[in-house]
Amino acid sequence: MRLVFFGSPAFALPSLLALQQRFEVVLVVSQPDKPAGRGMSSSPPPVARKARELGLELAQPARLKGNDEFARRLAELEPDVAVTAAYGKILPRSLLDVPSHGFLNVHASLLPAYRGAAPIQWAIINGEEETGVSIMQTEAGLDTGPVCLQRRCRIGPDERAPELFDRLAELGAAAICEALERLGRGELECRPQDDDAATLAPMLTRAHGEIDWRRPAKASFDRFRGTYGWPGSRFGFRGKWVRVYEMRPADGAGEPGEVLEVSGAGLVVACGEGALLLEVVQAEGKARNRARDWANGYGVKVGSRLA
Repeated sequence: MRLVFFGSPAFALPSLLALQQRFEVVLVVSQPDKPAGRGMSSSPPPVARKARELGLELAQPARLKGNDEFARRLAELEPDVAVTAAYGKILPRSLLDVPSHGFLNVHASLLPAYRGAAPIQWAIINGEEETGVSIMQTEAGLDTGPVCLQRRCRIGPDERAPELFDRLAELGAAAICEALERLGRGELECRPQDDDAATLAPMLTRAHGEIDWRRPAKASFDRFRGTYGWPGSRFGFRGKWVRVYEMRPADGAGEPGEVLEVSGAGLVVACGEGALLLEVVQAEGKARNRARDWANGYGVKVGSRLA
């Protein structure tokens, strides 16, 4: 089976590696190199870097819509199927119709739940105990195509987004290989999604990481887990942001944002319901530190208020 693979970030790497071992990957398509790091030097997406290491033909078009040259190249390859995994660009109809079996997408949720760019993070933020991956037929809508195969997994009570990313990436790789093997045997059945049951998982912004002490402690802890990789959790103190790297729910009650305890374990801060123990923090322009040491350095005491 001849296939074209579309992917960009690390989430897509297990799928690419699994597919190139079992099928004929005639082209890898990834996003263009972008400036990264302190020196802002040009850096390729993980999938593009891996494709070069594997000696696979690579394309990194800046745009797809109206790109006749890329469309012709894709058609010349005569792929049986195309696979997408976190590619990051909308596919125009002119490309979707090229492979004889269309496009299959690896999506990190149990569709129709969590359609969109950040399904893993939002599943954790919303306190879900289960998620999974869906292999779906790609169409013009946002993750709206028929679902062909799903695999489920539990979310650990303390699991953070980067950890779940890694597990779902491996689960997605196994699922897409199984789907393609079924496709090759003519046994892949796809069913329309229930649009009425759909939920959305929009792209995260920095604002999603701001701690609102009025929320219940459990909700803030789930948000901390879901935003751990990016944008991270932070709170305000004396007009500046303080990043939180380690926290967990704790016993306590008080006014939201009120410091209830300062000890070797950290800071216990009251929430709308319950409290949070802040263990490791980082003030703007400073090194990461134990919360107690930060509190001592900034004069934070019992009764202080965090914004």
